[in-house]
Order: sequence, then structure tokens, then C-alpha cells
Amino acid sequence: MNRHNVPLGRIIGIPVGLDYSWFLIFALLTWFLAASYFPAEFAGWAPGLYWVTGAATALLLFGSVLLHELGHSVVALRYHIPVKSINMYIFGGVAQIAAEPPSATAELLIAIAGPAVSLALTGIFWFAKPLVAGVAPLWGLCKYLSYINLVLVVFNLIPGYPLDGGRVFRAVVWAISRNLRRATVIAANVGRFFGLLFILLGVWQTFTGNLGGLWLAFIGWFLDSAASAQVQQVVFQGLLAGHTVAQAMSGRCVAVPAELTLQQLVDEHILASGQRCYLLSRGDDTLGLMTLHRLRQVPRSAWATTRAEDVMLPISELKRIGPDTELWSALQEMDRDGVNQLPVISDGRVVGMLTREDVITFLRTLRELGR
Repeated sequence: MNRHNVPLGRIIGIPVGLDYSWFLIFALLTWFLAASYFPAEFAGWAPGLYWVTGAATALLLFGSVLLHELGHSVVALRYHIPVKSINMYIFGGVAQIAAEPPSATAELLIAIAGPAVSLALTGIFWFAKPLVAGVAPLWGLCKYLSYINLVLVVFNLIPGYPLDGGRVFRAVVWAISRNLRRATVIAANVGRFFGLLFILLGVWQTFTGNLGGLWLAFIGWFLDSAASAQVQQVVFQGLLAGHTVAQAMSGRCVAVPAELTLQQLVDEHILASGQRCYLLSRGDDTLGLMTLHRLRQVPRSAWATTRAEDVMLPISELKRIGPDTELWSALQEMDRDGVNQLPVISDGRVVGMLTREDVITFLRTLRELGR
């Protein structure tokens, strides 16, 4: 979870959180349901009942979206693909799946799992309506949720990446072409087409007096941005193909004595050199890694009495890579583990450090060379 999220806990081991933007859309949706939709559909309710039903419906809608994302996640876990988190935000929800699927079939099954869950929820709420027909608020809630879950199925099956339909399309192209990168570029460009189409339709609706077009244009902008980012990622992957960690790593993570206090580390090394991570050693032995992130976890008042080795990340717990590891694989490992640097180990010794900044610098060099 990042600092812009409110953690809710874990479901099947996956961290679930609310982005701050979720609270805005929850308030807007509750207001729309309580002040517009339910009064138009059901006249004569007490004002407070409209708001209670609106809030309950909004909560169950986001619960439906969470189940949709869990559908993707469960299938991904079946293929041993890590799921870093599920985040609920202004556009709905996103399951942060940490790696590409191993095959086109896996991609297809992961992609359709979410819409399948939403379709099942459509049926559940539809068949629940007769059971609660005598309680108007519950009947209205079930009616709306059956409708909106069906809308989510239809929208998500638009064949533009990164929507679920776009991932289905990518799986089909991948199966035909046997090339994941080519399939990703094709599916992402289709996603950009639909994004630009939504923007144009949204702007046209806005100028004809339908302010709901602003929301459609906003969704189109988001879809175009996400698809463009995916194309850029494929370009980066292509640039890094064939290059190893040894070509990009640096020795900037220098070794310092483990017995230094945090104050000494700051005064004598961090402020003097600007380095962001340090290997802690005693004699010829490397004991662990010290980063600014771990330093900030210690109150400043305790820096003078806390030794670096007391708060370091032990070498036994460090994620590590070899110098011959492909650079793209190393970058994926950083993303999967949520770290900004990886020690490079050869024959049991630390021979360098690979950071995200190293990869960016290496990419810039490749582009300047016209590679």
C-alpha cells in the first residue's frame, strides 16, 4: 500500500486499500442515488431513507467491484502469479498483478474471471428481487445493482487494453502471433483508439448540453493514458532486451562500518556524498543494507544512540540478483518486491548495486546512442 491509500486489511493474503479518490466518488454516487435516482424511481419515501439506501447501494456496488478484482486475483494466484494489492479508487478497482501470465491461456482466464464474477452478481441481484419485493428499498437496491453489474460487464469487455476485453483480445493475438510484446502493442493501440473515441463522444455530449459527457471524456483520457503507458513499457522492454545487470549496475552503494550510529552515518556519509543506500560491513563480512527509508523509521532524537546495524535489513533477508541476470527481469523483480535497489551477488560477495536510477540512466544512454 502507498501513502495515498487507506488500508482495509487482507483478503486471501492480498492487501486491500482505498485510494483517497474513492471517498470522492462514493460521496458523489451516494448523492446521485439519494437525490436523483431513488426519488425518481420510488416517490414518497422519507428523505433519510433515500440517503441510507443510496449509501448502502454505493457500498455494495464497490463491494461488487472488489469481488470483480478478486476474481482476477484468484485465477492469477492459481497460476502462481503474485498479486501485490487491490486498490479501490475513483474509477473502480485495480488488482496489482505483479507479473505477466505464463501463457495466452492464462491471460485469457485471468481476464475473463472478473467479468464472470460481475455477471454472476448480476444474476444474484436479479433473482433476489422477488425475494425482497415487499421491502421497497431492498427491491430498489437489488434492481440497481443487477443493472450496474451488467453495465460493468459490457464496459469491461470493450476490446481495448487495459480493460478486461482488451486483455482477452491480447490473449487471442498472443495465441495467434506467439509474441506477447506484439500482442500487447496491438491491444494497447486498440485501447488508445477507444480512449480517444470516448473523449470525442464526451466532448460532443458536453457541448450539446449533457454534462455527463465530461465523465465519459474523463474515462477516455484515463484509458488512453493507461494504454500509452503500456506501449511505453513495451518500448522500454525492447530497449533492455539482451542487456544484463552487469552493464547497468553501479558501486554507488558503498560499504560503511556497521557500528556507526545513525547520526554518524548521516553527518559523515549521507550529507557528504548524497548516497541513498549503504552496505554495512564488519571486516570482510557484509552484514546488511541501510537505506534512507529504514533511517526515516527511527525518530531523529534516537539517531545519536542507535547503531546502523540495529535497523539495517540483514543480508540474509535481501532480495538479490546475479550480474548475468537480464536487466528487464531485474526491473520486474524490483516491481514485484516493491524495492528500489537490489544487491548484485557473485560467488557469495556483493559486487555492485542495481537501483531504479541505474536502469533509467542506462535507458537514457541507450536512447542517446540510437539503440
